[in-house]
Amino acid sequence: MTPNLDTFDRRLLSELQRDATLSVDALAERVGLSRNATWRRMKLLEEAGVLKGRVALVDAAKVGCGLTVLVLIRTALHDARSMKALHDAVHAMPEVTGAYRMTGDLDYVLRVRVSDVAAYDAFYKRLIARVALSDISASFVMEELKDTTAVPL
Repeated sequence: MTPNLDTFDRRLLSELQRDATLSVDALAERVGLSRNATWRRMKLLEEAGVLKGRVALVDAAKVGCGLTVLVLIRTALHDARSMKALHDAVHAMPEVTGAYRMTGDLDYVLRVRVSDVAAYDAFYKRLIARVALSDISASFVMEELKDTTAVPL
């Protein structure tokens, strides 16, 4: 069940999206609630699955994954087994940071983070060994104009 989010919930989620390391006291001050009310709301949002987790955002380039590749895929087969094979592959390959099943001409789009073109080639070879594809193409990101995990509230 999706909870009805009020102004305080939206403020709380916005603040957490900006900085999940804030203490409950700091969050309470920023959203205009008591410490206990803030903590209770956070727990309710977690239980409802709205707040899925709190993570650290890592600068990919500074840890050796500076190349972002958008991989466009058309699969050879469109059955449950093939879908599961792709699902299993993208979950087993840590380079895949986003995977989307699409409508239209493409079946899937992957967002892949690697160190360089050679690392992408190694990824590509592992992927095609696991999944039957009819077409795959890659576009290398030249400049990241915006990359955020924040959901607009």
